[in-house]
Amino acid sequence: MNSLYTAEGVMDKHSLWQRYVPLVRHEALRLQVRLPASVELDDLLQAGGIGLLNAVERYDALQGTAFTTYAVQRIRGAMLDELRSRDWVPRSVRRNAREVAQAIGQLEQELGRNATETEVAERLGIDIADYRQMLLDTNNSQLFSYDEWREEHGDSIELVTDDHQRENPLQQLLDSNLRQRVMEAIETLPEREKLVLTLYYQEELNLKEIGAVLEVGESRVSQLHRKANKRERTKIR
Repeated sequence: MNSLYTAEGVMDKHSLWQRYVPLVRHEALRLQVRLPASVELDDLLQAGGIGLLNAVERYDALQGTAFTTYAVQRIRGAMLDELRSRDWVPRSVRRNAREVAQAIGQLEQELGRNATETEVAERLGIDIADYRQMLLDTNNSQLFSYDEWREEHGDSIELVTDDHQRENPLQQLLDSNLRQRVMEAIETLPEREKLVLTLYYQEELNLKEIGAVLEVGESRVSQLHRKANKRERTKIR
């Protein structure tokens, strides 16, 4: 019988907890590299541990969701809730995002079309290299959360169990190609839509928080988010 179940066929929650504790550290480290140095790993681990406990208590195998997928959602959700409660986003991130958004908005209104990188950089009074660096500083070199694609195309995270079968080279190549296509598609998006994806997926801000940064209503952010996702998916199909 599966080691995660008792002789009576009941899920052994203690064994499940022990088996997936390493997943908490995996997710904490994965998230920490995108956060300010002031965010302590122990804080993420503590929040993630609570998320794992909730996953163990609430998981229902009859729902058809793999426990790993469910646990990751709970763990990450608990960590992000902890971060939001502390308002972890650096002021520089908000300031840069606001300046870029304002420049884009002004240019689009004046030109009646999407602004280019060069035009935005000129409006900000910086060269194109500095503008791109500003975006990199804002999104920490990654503009798209791979988690959403993992949900749509299957769970690609490596399990932390001994009996896990690692991805084969072909699958790794396919995942790499998908990531590259996503990044290339995002680079073609209008600047404002690109910024919305950055703040939503990478910086983990919600629509209300993005609206505050961009100084627009939540409904407008939602509209931009839907438009960007639709445009981006069309380009990579």
